[in-house]
Amino acid sequence: MDEKGRIMLPAAFKKQLPQGMQERFVIKPDVFEKCLVMYPIDEWERQEKIIRSSTNPFNQEHARFLRMFYHGSAEITLDASNRMLIPKRLTEYAGIGKDAILAGQSGKIEIWATAKYEQVSRTPSDFATMAEKILGGTFNDPGRE
Repeated sequence: MDEKGRIMLPAAFKKQLPQGMQERFVIKPDVFEKCLVMYPIDEWERQEKIIRSSTNPFNQEHARFLRMFYHGSAEITLDASNRMLIPKRLTEYAGIGKDAILAGQSGKIEIWATAKYEQVSRTPSDFATMAEKILGGTFNDPGRE
């Protein structure tokens, strides 16, 4: 991150985005981890449809969830040099300083403070057991006969 709080979007990420959806994003604190998640605008709109179809703003618990879900979110755009200015309140929340890690996920990009990402990535866990639990049931591969 530069002194103005801008982070460059790697060209590899930008190439994977649909044409016309490469400049606008929504960024917000992650629900589970102390990092940020950045959605291309089309994926953000898809997520919003899911949320709207699952919530009722006149239900008190749903209204509280919606308030918490959207808290801190911001729309950002890339400048001509593929840099994005991340609001200071979000970089402070995630503890992002000079170095940051952008980690691609399905439909989103996580933005981490380098030290936090390394800590979370090194957390002892039994990935093989988790993979078996989540993916080890009946494997339904449409390409397999």
